[in-house]
Amino acid sequence: EPKSYHEASKHLDWIQAMNAEIQALESNHTWVLTELPLNKSSIGCRWVYKIKHRADVAKLTTVRLLLALAATQQWHLRQLEVNNAFLHGDLHEETYMILPRGMYQDKQGMVCKLQKSLYGLKQASRQWHARLSTFLSSHGYTQCDTDYSLFLKHHQQSFTVILVYVDDIVLTGNDLTEIKTITNLLDLAFKIKDLGDLMFFLGFEVSRTKAGINFCQKEICFRYPS
Repeated sequence: EPKSYHEASKHLDWIQAMNAEIQALESNHTWVLTELPLNKSSIGCRWVYKIKHRADVAKLTTVRLLLALAATQQWHLRQLEVNNAFLHGDLHEETYMILPRGMYQDKQGMVCKLQKSLYGLKQASRQWHARLSTFLSSHGYTQCDTDYSLFLKHHQQSFTVILVYVDDIVLTGNDLTEIKTITNLLDLAFKIKDLGDLMFFLGFEVSRTKAGINFCQKEICFRYPS
């Protein structure tokens, strides 16, 4: 992983990754380019290069309970990932940021006026979760009082559960039609990846058998040997 823009700019893969990230930010209308007002200051901006790994922490009580219910009730169990999750939160404060290094070479002297949340902003996670919560609520889901990452929808014999951990989403329940419907709605609103059947979540491998659901941390054991 590169430690600086100078190092990353020597590798085509990282150049392509940076260009793709800027395109995602622009298509999401994260900012507009403007001149910095005289009475305003701009925050800094720097590239952080990280090869994405799966997270290995979670509210395990909720995860285990959900998997136990899915196993005993023979529920469908699906996984989604939200593309650029933090960029979907609306930003209410007036914030200006210097141009990302290496980008907008013909726009030097201008700044980015942020319209959406961005990685590194202290409110980014909160704004994303608030927007997702509002979206799910508008489609009939109720947020759990004891675990804000859990959303439930119950109508007659239909029961659907959504568990959210940042940009990872697990769907389960007895109504496959509702699961497909909310998946399509999430994709229209946020652009998601449908990862299919749940196989890996928060550092745990998940596999389904005739006896139930296996839930283990084999990968973490190999990654951090004693």
